[in-house]
Amino acid sequence: MVENRYFDLMLFFEGYVRNYRRLNLSNIHNRTMFTQREIDYFANLGEMLGFDSFLEDSKFDRSKERSRPMDLAWWKWDQRIDKENYVYLALHLERENQWNKDDDTINKLFSKTEEGYVPLNVIGIQFVESRVRIEYLNTLIIKRNKVQKSNALMVYRFYDAEYDIERVYSYLFNPTGLSEIRKAICKQDDLGYWYMCFEEEYLSNVVN
Repeated sequence: MVENRYFDLMLFFEGYVRNYRRLNLSNIHNRTMFTQREIDYFANLGEMLGFDSFLEDSKFDRSKERSRPMDLAWWKWDQRIDKENYVYLALHLERENQWNKDDDTINKLFSKTEEGYVPLNVIGIQFVESRVRIEYLNTLIIKRNKVQKSNALMVYRFYDAEYDIERVYSYLFNPTGLSEIRKAICKQDDLGYWYMCFEEEYLSNVVN
């Protein structure tokens, strides 16, 4: 049986939305805590799926001629195939709070690197200034991924002042382009804890 090395990343996004309340993030936590707990969530997921998870793992960037750390990497170990080296880089994840670093997040996920360090799957979780910025970033991803050929999920978060909520838009890409979109809402509950739900569920609840 041939191993499927590409994940259903939209399913990963659904789990991220459904489990967000379990991260126990409230209005007393700073941005660093949000980043850390979200990365830890995916690190634990990777280990439950049988991968080795590493935080701040190095990855050489040829355009900058230096190594740059990956926020999170999942590596596949299989001694039946190679007794000394990891078989492949299963996932590279970046999580960024600052919207003015959105293009740098993409540069890290889709960098020119050494053989064996090209990720089969990538996830980027990025705050952006507004919905307008997403179109530009997606165009950049499509261009970069034609070369890298990864399975890619980009999750954009931005504040909607009109409704006083955070919107969470996810876009799934394959090497030929955009393949799927899902939208969610991020809000605080009555106790000040952050949770997520899908947009259609939120709208149904508001109407009812």
